[in-house]
Amino acid sequence: MKKYIFLGSSVTYGSAAGGHSFVDILAEKYQIDCTKEAVSGTTLVDNGPDSYVQRMILNLDKKMECEQFICQLSTNDAAQNMPLGEISVSTKLEDFDTSTIIGAMEYIICYARTTWKCFVTFYTNTYYNSENYQNMVDALYLIKEKWNIGIIDLWNNVEMHNLAEEKYDVYMADVIHPTELGYREWWLPEFEKYFKIEK
Repeated sequence: MKKYIFLGSSVTYGSAAGGHSFVDILAEKYQIDCTKEAVSGTTLVDNGPDSYVQRMILNLDKKMECEQFICQLSTNDAAQNMPLGEISVSTKLEDFDTSTIIGAMEYIICYARTTWKCFVTFYTNTYYNSENYQNMVDALYLIKEKWNIGIIDLWNNVEMHNLAEEKYDVYMADVIHPTELGYREWWLPEFEKYFKIEK
């Protein structure tokens, strides 16, 4: 059985879908062992006990098996105007500035690789009007050049961006959070394609 770890906030949790996100649908549909570490309202930036960094260190079993580590590019960092930061010249865990978005992302990548010896992927939200989030997506591609990570890019997905308004209103509870139908019919196919899962 494939084993995936998902780290994120409300979108990974499924806050507008009764806690039933694409992660749970993947697990049920394809018998994938998915560990979902998701708390609504939390940030990549390490600013407290619920940050991505702290939950990854404290809540995830360091000895568990993992083939894929999938991290949400959190919209909360954009909404809360967290500092973007800069890409480090280092690849050492202790050198990353986790008080910045990029530093926290690099820390998460390095920690996941070191701890679970797995491939790391980040996924983005679908498009909404946010310059801060656009900057985060742009930075994600620069991080990919350094770390050779995977990206599930819903933000720049033209087909998803051009969804008919009546469909959008059914698939999204607001500009950030999908409904369960949105996860199932709109988001899930992109994850299936990325993971090369046969329907």
